[in-house]
Amino acid sequence: ATPDGALAVGRDGSPALATAGSGDVLTGAVAALLAAGLSPVDAAAAGAFLHARAGEIAAETIGSAGVLAGEIRDRLPAARRWLERDDHTQEERE
Repeated sequence: ATPDGALAVGRDGSPALATAGSGDVLTGAVAALLAAGLSPVDAAAAGAFLHARAGEIAAETIGSAGVLAGEIRDRLPAARRWLERDDHTQEERE
């Protein structure tokens, strides 16, 4: 939430994110986006989305149990490539 009342809600993710160190991966993603010049609000929203998508990708390839934080981190580039694609649909997200 921002001081002016704007709110971003993340509805993505996977139980794979419920692992030790996952929050550190999220923090690193947000920090990298801040360093790249995004505003704090945009970096937080984009970082949360990319983190959630990376968790989903990890769950698709490993399963939702036993995912390590490093495996989520390693899937952040794939999450970003997914986001930058122009051929995904809303149905793909559901």
